[in-house]
Amino acid sequence: MIALAGRPERLLIERDGLVYPRLGARRSGRVILVDRTLGLAMLDIGEGQEASLRLKADRPPPVQGQSLDIEIAIEPQGGKPAVARVTSGEETGAPPSTQEALEARLARLAPGAQVVQGAGARALVDEAEEEALAVEHPLPGGGSMAIESTRALVAVDVDLGAGGARDAKRAARQANLNALAELARLLRLKSLGGLIVVDLVGRGHDGPALAHAAQTAFVPDQPGVVIGPITRFGTLELALPRRLRPVREILCGAGGRLTAETLALRLIRSIEREAAADPGARLRAICAPEVAAAAAKPAAMLAGVVGARFELVADPASAPDRWEIAPL
Repeated sequence: MIALAGRPERLLIERDGLVYPRLGARRSGRVILVDRTLGLAMLDIGEGQEASLRLKADRPPPVQGQSLDIEIAIEPQGGKPAVARVTSGEETGAPPSTQEALEARLARLAPGAQVVQGAGARALVDEAEEEALAVEHPLPGGGSMAIESTRALVAVDVDLGAGGARDAKRAARQANLNALAELARLLRLKSLGGLIVVDLVGRGHDGPALAHAAQTAFVPDQPGVVIGPITRFGTLELALPRRLRPVREILCGAGGRLTAETLALRLIRSIEREAAADPGARLRAICAPEVAAAAAKPAAMLAGVVGARFELVADPASAPDRWEIAPL
C-alpha cells in the first residue's frame, strides 16, 4: 500500500495463484486473429492468456501466426483481455518472484519512499482494502460521495447531507472541491479509469475553480487525463487512462463476492492477531470448507512464524465470510 498524507492512495496486490499479465510485463505473443474492421489483432501470450493489439494506420498489420515481442499497456479488466503494444525485444531473464514484483511496483510508484512492514502495516492494508471495496465515502467537513463502477463508466454522486443547512451554496461549493480531491485518491486506490461522470451537488457551479481543483488532484495520473466542462445538468466528466486491473476484480469473483483466496488471507491475518494478543494460547479457527482449503498454504507459512499452535476446522454450516476463532 502507498499512502498520501496518511491516507491510502494505492493498493498493490501480489499473491501466489494470482495470474494475469501485469502492466509493463514483456512477453512474446503469437497472432491468432486479425480484424481490420475493428482495427485489432488478438494475441496468444501463453499460460492460457490473450491480449489485444491495436492496429496502426502507419504500419502494415501483422499476419496470423506471426510472433511479436509485446509489452502490456493495460491490464485485463471488465471481462476484456489485456491490451498490448509492440516492443523492440522481449525481456530476458527469469520472471521475478511475488515479493520482487511487489517491491518493483512500489519503487516505480513511490521512488525513495521508506518501506514499512509488520503488524501495523498489515492493519493499514486491511483498512485500505475495505476502503477500496466500499461504495460510499465520507467527505472532509461533512457530506459523502458514492463511487460505483459500471461496464460503461464510473458514476460518482456527491451528497451534501445535513452539512449545508445554514449556507447551502457555500457548503455545496466546498463539498464539491473536497469531493474532487478525494475522488482522485480513491480512484487510484480502487484502480479505476475510463469515463468518470461526477454528479456535483448544488447549482450555479464555479466552473474555473472546480476545473482547477480537478487538474490539481489528477496530476499524478498524467499523462492522458482529460477534464471536460461542467454540463448544464451539473455533471463533470473526466477521462482517465485505464492501466491497472481494478482492485474489486482482484479481490472478488464474478458475482461480486469476495473470493475464497481473499477470505482465506483475511482469516489468516485474524489468526495472527489473536496469536499475537495471547502468545501462549492454542487456537482453533472454524470456517467454511472452501476458505479452509484456500488457507492451507498461508496457514503453513503462519505456523512457521507463530508456531503450530492453531488448527483450521472446515465446517459446512459456516458462511464463507464468517468464521470463529477460539482457544482450544
